[in-house]
Amino acid sequence: MVDPTSDVAEDISEEEAPDCATCGATVLDTPRHRVVTWVEDGEVRTAHFCDDDCRMEWDGSVES
Repeated sequence: MVDPTSDVAEDISEEEAPDCATCGATVLDTPRHRVVTWVEDGEVRTAHFCDDDCRMEWDGSVES
């Protein structure tokens, strides 16, 4: 699991990088990366996005 508070490009491989919750692209080494974090059923959940456009298009669903 990638620490959502660290830089995405920091010491992670493409296989470990998160996928955009909207378009599915690998979020790696992008200065426009966005993250939404919330608590659900006592667990911290995150959704990563390529940029503001994908963040705004997000419907709130995430893959488990």
